Amino acid sequence: MTTYVALLHSIVLAPGRRLVMADLKAMAGDLGFNAPRTYVATGNLVFEADDASLADIEARLEAAFQARFGKHVDIILRTAQAWRKVAAQNPFDDGNGQDVGVRIMRRPLGPEALSMLEAFAGPQVRMQIVNGDLWVNFGGKPSETRLLSHLTTRKLGIGTLRNANTVNGLAKLVALVSGGG
Repeated sequence: MTTYVALLHSIVLAPGRRLVMADLKAMAGDLGFNAPRTYVATGNLVFEADDASLADIEARLEAAFQARFGKHVDIILRTAQAWRKVAAQNPFDDGNGQDVGVRIMRRPLGPEALSMLEAFAGPQVRMQIVNGDLWVNFGGKPSETRLLSHLTTRKLGIGTLRNANTVNGLAKLVALVSGGG
């Protein structure tokens, strides 16, 4: 068995309607995934399953989500081991955890992404690509920067943003339950 971290790109199902985390856990259980649990109410799911390709599990989760909730949502998957590596490689770990984030990508970003985003970054923003994921120290509230509105699927490809506090919380959660998987 392997422990996986699944990140939903959006938990808004319709105007005024958000996904309830208990429903997300139930969906994972119905797929046969073991010990599904969520971390904060922002679409973070941890579960155990037999070894399979990330793409296969992502496709199963996305199909089940569409069938159950009537909306397609991109879901990005990492193993617990890979997730702990993401958390350990935060290049801005001296920053405020709410103001530092990582856009976890389905397909790795290249250096051209940094070049495109620099025009929107502003002087207080620092960015770095680590293993294909984009780390950003917004230097303040992300919602107050121009950059945030450019971290989109249309511009960067399928991915989702999590702040460093969530990244670290998920790393602690998978360390407690996975024993290395």
